[in-house]
This record gives sequence, structure tokens and C-alpha cells, in this order.
Amino acid sequence: MIQLRNIIIAILLLIILVGLRCRKEEESEVAEIAEHSAEETNVSKAEHVGRRACIDCHKRQYDLYVGSDHDMAMDVATEETVLGDFGNAVFVHSGIESRFYKKEDKFYVYTEGPDGKFVDYPIEYVFGIRPLQQYLIEFPRGAYQCLPLCWDTRPEDEGGQRWFHIYGDERIEPSEILFWTRITQNWNYMCSECHSTNLRKQYDRFKEEYNTVWSEIDVSCEACHGPGSEHVKWAEAADRGQRYETTGYLGLVIRLKETDGATWVFRDPEKGTAERTVPKQTQALVEMCARCHARRALANEPYVHNRPFLDTHTPSVLEEHLYYPDGQIYEEVYVYGSYLQSKMFLAGVGCRDCHEPHSGKVFIQGNALCYRCHLQEKFGVKSHHFHKDDSTGNLCVECHMVERTYMVVDPRRDHSMRVPRPDLSDRLETPNACIQCHDHKDKLNRWAADYCRQWYGELQDGQTHYGEIFHAGRRGYPEAVGGLIGLANDRQNPPMQRATALSLLGNYPSKEAFSAIRQNINDPDPLIRSMAVQSLEMVTTHERFPLIKHLLKDPVRLVRVRAAFSLAGASRSQMTREERRLLRIALDEYKQVQYINADHPTSHLNLGVIATLEGDQTAAEAEYRKAIKLEPMLYHTYINLADLYRSQGKDDLGEKALKQALELNPSFSDVYHALGLLYVRQKNYNNALEYLKKATELAPENSRFSYVYGIALHSRQKSQDALNVLKNALDFHPYDRDLLYALTTINRDLSKFEDALEYTLRLIELYPQDQSFRQLEQLLRSRL
Repeated sequence: MIQLRNIIIAILLLIILVGLRCRKEEESEVAEIAEHSAEETNVSKAEHVGRRACIDCHKRQYDLYVGSDHDMAMDVATEETVLGDFGNAVFVHSGIESRFYKKEDKFYVYTEGPDGKFVDYPIEYVFGIRPLQQYLIEFPRGAYQCLPLCWDTRPEDEGGQRWFHIYGDERIEPSEILFWTRITQNWNYMCSECHSTNLRKQYDRFKEEYNTVWSEIDVSCEACHGPGSEHVKWAEAADRGQRYETTGYLGLVIRLKETDGATWVFRDPEKGTAERTVPKQTQALVEMCARCHARRALANEPYVHNRPFLDTHTPSVLEEHLYYPDGQIYEEVYVYGSYLQSKMFLAGVGCRDCHEPHSGKVFIQGNALCYRCHLQEKFGVKSHHFHKDDSTGNLCVECHMVERTYMVVDPRRDHSMRVPRPDLSDRLETPNACIQCHDHKDKLNRWAADYCRQWYGELQDGQTHYGEIFHAGRRGYPEAVGGLIGLANDRQNPPMQRATALSLLGNYPSKEAFSAIRQNINDPDPLIRSMAVQSLEMVTTHERFPLIKHLLKDPVRLVRVRAAFSLAGASRSQMTREERRLLRIALDEYKQVQYINADHPTSHLNLGVIATLEGDQTAAEAEYRKAIKLEPMLYHTYINLADLYRSQGKDDLGEKALKQALELNPSFSDVYHALGLLYVRQKNYNNALEYLKKATELAPENSRFSYVYGIALHSRQKSQDALNVLKNALDFHPYDRDLLYALTTINRDLSKFEDALEYTLRLIELYPQDQSFRQLEQLLRSRL
């Protein structure tokens, strides 16, 4: 734990860095943040003592822990810990030949380095154990990188005991952002927190180096239970028959055992599902597990036990490219986001109801685990699953928790625990459990859906699945608005569904969407509050300020910093002295979150945006340049930098920055689009059309690119070409307002009034609240 004195020193240094202030205001702010920090760190004297202090009293739990994935999460590379073949084994991947060997007592790999040259790298640490083992290599400035060549630890008869590349057959060039020596494969940033106990990354943004330390190299007792010195003192005093005064239960920083006395009972045999006797009082255990079993970013260091999850981390909601539209896992998102959209979470089921927490294993293999809460007489019969008793279709998890394989050999189950919906798969382009098992050319989604209807009746049951709403919302379809509002406002829905609905409502700047977002600003769940704040970007800072200024003092960090970011551009002249002070504190806290992750370029991108909003263009440029230095292949930074130069009237520098990005990667469609717009401003229309066209060719799914290119063609008297581009884009985006309006106006300008009227009528059908379309209809009818 950082002592209170050091926290205050750190805050003073931070204030010096972000600018001098009035002495009285400084003292007031430091005192307030210090008070916050003292509360957060639970100023008990608890320190980490290591697992040896736990073994004598907790031998049963320790025996379960030994040999578990937690126990083997990370270790020094030795004869005992290294499982891979380092006996001069050769592995060839995409023409790159790597060799694994031993020299004296060290393990080495001879493989491709960051400049394309081959280097002998010593293996410092092993990482993980089942079903694969990875290897860490030390680089300068305290960085450790994850070698992409992994050892398959499965038995040979299961396809294991071999080397493989973590990206399968894909060739990753040294110049690509996913190459193993870049930030995306950096252990300190990407992996470290979840594989060791009391780990502190400690990246020094001034020296650009890591000082990463830990109390224990693997995941031990105190990773979950918190620093145990006070608990040990309490136990030692109890052994002597003495009383030891300490904070917390038995000196524990956090108590993970539930104390509400709840049990699970079968109240309704017809329903066949157990119910909790009392509502769940705390999510402490779930949020503890979420720290490592969620797709999230670090927001606070060192980690503080017994604080809300969103006080220390920023989780992802059901975002595109991470989850399928219906919430099924797509990318490597772990468990938390899936679980928070499930009925099980709403019913009060927690991780420990199925998993023994010390070993991580489920209590019982097979259907017996599920029968503890779901009556076998109702759910374990053929009239429910309609499969043979000896088939995989008889297993609950094969239908309700399908597997998806990551890292080539690591299958993981989806914890949203859903009813299979093959009837949605064609429309939403989602997988389903039926076809995952019956993977034959003659077994299609429609085939599976027909069987499900035959067995269970109408699958829709008169309701729209939230996946259908998210699918429409991701594409900007107007009919999604009502469904998104319904999902967001109904507190009976799982929190992850509601939060995702709010995130998508931010793309619909309308009175109805704004009203729904405003309604959720003060929701009891901080995830909902934080997403409501984020979605208010649809209105001006002047409109936002009175709605969310109180959230600058929210008890949860994620809500505070999102409110600060949202209000960073607000006019200080309209604020009271107290409001300005609170905004400064919250903005400092937002910056501190970015400083913690200053080893990643996106943090500097965020700091650049904040500096721009605060009017400090010099600082913004420096942050964007720093981001480019850290990772030249992150194209967003070049676009932000060029936009900064545009605001300064320096488009020549913006052009140079964007062309630098294209030299690194000629497939950056967003950069081509940005360059096209720059040339439009310069009235260099030939270049503008060339670059705008290239952007649409590289990203035909991006309706905005096609719209801008079409308008540019029309402005240069190439109207028929413009119509062709816009019509092609409309095939991808049949509900896009801008595309439809452009097709209307261009046809009108060409005196093609019938065609213009056809598109206008579609606009009226889709956007009946917009009276301007009806006026346009009247004008066109008068011309016919």
C-alpha cells in the first residue's frame, strides 16, 4: 500500500505539472484528494505477507490451490517450470525458422527481432500452463515481451506437445502493430496484473521505462483476499488467547464470503429453477473476479481491495468487434461482459456457486453441476433437450455455454448462458450452438431453426431479442431507437444490456434518445451512469454541464473521469468557483488515469484531446507526437495531429503527417479520407477525388466515406458517377439518412424528380418526425 504521505507528495507533483494555481485552491484540492485517497486505501496497517503465512491455518484451501492455473500463472524459467522442447527444436512459421535450445543453465530462442534480423533471446519467465505455455523475453527499460511461439501443453494424443504460433497461420511482419516486440504484445501493459500478486506496473512516463514489481510471482492468496498482515496478527493473538483490535472482519481488508445467510430453494416445481431466499446484497466476489476475468483497462495503481470494480478498472460493454450483436463472445473478452448480460447474474448467481475459487475448477463435471439449481426431472429429460442420452446434445453447456477457441488451442465457454437462437443467425450473422455441433453442408441455420420451432414452439415468444436491437443500432437503423430506449430504461434488464443500449443511443441525436440518456444519469449502477455520461456527447457541453456536473463528485472513479472528459471543453466563465474547482480535480484525476497507462499510445491520444479541449495546442501536439513515437502504426494519432494543424491553419504540416502514416501502411482508409478532405480545403480537387475514392475502395462498408466522395464528385460536375457511388453504398446501408438525402438532392438537381421523390418517400417513411422531408416531397411533386 502506498502510504498517505507519498500519496500527498504525488498529488503535489501532479499539480506542479499541470500548472500553477492559487495557493488556497491548491491546499483545498490536495486536502480533498488526500481525504479521498485515505478512505480508498483503507488506512489500516495491512501489508502483504505472502502465502506461507496462510498455509498453516488454511491447508485445505492451499491444497486445492497447488497446481492450479493460479499457482502456475507465472514463474522463473527453470528445468522444473519450462515445459517446451528446448532440445534444439526447430519451428517454421510462414517461412520464418526459429530454434529453441539450452546453453548452460539458460533457455534460448533464436528468432526474428523487431528489425527483421534474427537474435538469440534468453527466456526469463514462463507464463501460464494449460493448455499452452508462453515465454517472456526481457527488453531494455524494464519491458518484457511475450514470445508469439508457444508450447502446446496438451497430451500428444490431443494434438499437443508441439510448438505453434499464437496467431495461427497468419504472418505478422515486424512493421505491423501485432508484432511480438510492440506494445500489443508487451507483458507489463497487457498481461502482468492478472498473473502475479500485488503487481504494480509503475511505468515512468518521463524516463519511458518500467519499474514493475510484485509481492509474489504468481496468483496467490493475497491477490484476492488483499494484504494479510493484520489478519495474521489477529490470528496470532487469538492463538495466545488475546484480543487484537483491527479494522475489517478478522483483520481482512475485504471479506469475500457472503453473510446474508441466503440459500437456494425450489419454490415452484413447475418452473424447476431454484431461487435465492434473499436478494444478493453485494457483488464483491464477482467484482474481484472481474479484475482479471474482464475485457478492461487499468484505471488506478496500486490496486485497492474492497473498492468498486469501476473505481479501479474500465470494462468494455458489448462493443462491435468484441461481441456479436446478440452478445455472444467474438474477440478475447473473457467472462465478465458475458456474465453481466445473463439471467443468472440477475438471479443472484455468483462465480463461487459453480467454481471452487482456490482451484478455479467447477465443483462437479457435467450436468450434475447445473442440476443443483435446475431440476433434473424437468431439464435433464429428452422432452427438454431432444437429444440422445449419450450425445453431446444432452450436455447443458453444449447448448447454453458454447465454446469459442482463442490462442489456437484454448477453448473458452460463453458465460452469457443463453438459449440457442438459430432463427436469428442468418439475419444477425451470429453463430449458434446447433450448427456448431451439426457442422455439415446440408445442416443450415434454417434447418436448426425449424427443429427448434418443432420442439419448443415460436422462439420469439412475442418479444424482440436484444441482439436484433443491437444489430440495428450498430448500423444506425432508425427503427432501433425505440428498442434501445426500452432496453436502457428497464431496470429489470441485465446491466450489460442496458449499458450497451445507452452507448448505442449516443449515435441517435434525437429528443427521445436524449431523454432516455438523461433518465439514466443517476442510475444506482455506476456502469449505467458512466455510459449515460459518455452518450451525452450528442449535445453541447453547455447542455451537458447542468445535467452531469454533480457526477464530478461521484463515489466511483470511472463516472468521475468520464464526466470530467465530457465537460473539459465547457466554458469556465459560466461556472461558479466551486464548479471550476471540482472540474479541475476530476480532470486531474482523468489525467492521472492516462499517466498510469502512458506506456500505451492511446493514453497520449486522450491527453492530446484533453489538451485541445483546454486550449493548450502546444501540449496537444506534444502528446500526439509522443503517441506516434510509442506506436507509429496507430493511424488515429496522425488524423488527430492533422486536425490540430488544420485548426492552426497549418494544413501543410497536416498533409505531411498524414502522408507519413500512409508510407508506414498504405491501407489506412481513414488516413486517405482525411487527406481527401484536406485537399478539398486546399481546393486541390483532383487530389481530393483520388484520395476520397481510395478510402471508399479500402472501406466500402463505411457509409460516411461513400457519402463524402459522392458529394465531392457531384460538386465537380460528375453527378452520374456520384449517383453510382451513393447507390452502391446504399446497398450496404439501406437506412442511411445522409445517403438517401444526397441521392434525393442530386437527382433533384439533375431534374430527375421521380427518382428524387422515390428517395424522399423512403426518408419520410424512416424519419417521419423530420418535417423538412415532407416539405421536400411537396416541392418535388410540384415539379413533376
